[in-house]
Amino acid sequence: MSVHETNEKDVPMQLSTFMIAGHLYGIDVRMVQEVVKPMKMTRVPLAPEFVKGLINLRGQLATAIDLRYLFKLSESEQIDSMNVVCQTGSSAISLLVDEIGDVIEIDPDGMEPVPQTISRDIRKFMTGVYKVSDTLLSVIDLSGIMKFINSSK
Repeated sequence: MSVHETNEKDVPMQLSTFMIAGHLYGIDVRMVQEVVKPMKMTRVPLAPEFVKGLINLRGQLATAIDLRYLFKLSESEQIDSMNVVCQTGSSAISLLVDEIGDVIEIDPDGMEPVPQTISRDIRKFMTGVYKVSDTLLSVIDLSGIMKFINSSK
């Protein structure tokens, strides 16, 4: 490798973080299109329970996924969920989260496997975890969520 080439593992990873049911999660910031306040949703008949509806972002429709429900953490409280809109190929999905955090930079070498003590309902959607100060940051695998959504149709 020449001096000007960089190994992707050497490059810090940036994660957009958010809270769900008191737990810290993150997603690769390159996947995030935008973060928007609670929006009016159109219910989708016969959709799985974790699909809360469709939102309209200036003419672009995004499927709103309730991560609390998908991860089986608890019933969604009557809170105004924030929308983390992610671009996945030609479509967009909105991840409904309780609270938006910061964008943080993580050393890829610091990622650890998802502990077996984390529920399988969540573990199957994670790529790994990081220790951030005194808490655990779970990194979401957006492609895993998309595969699950597509298999649920």
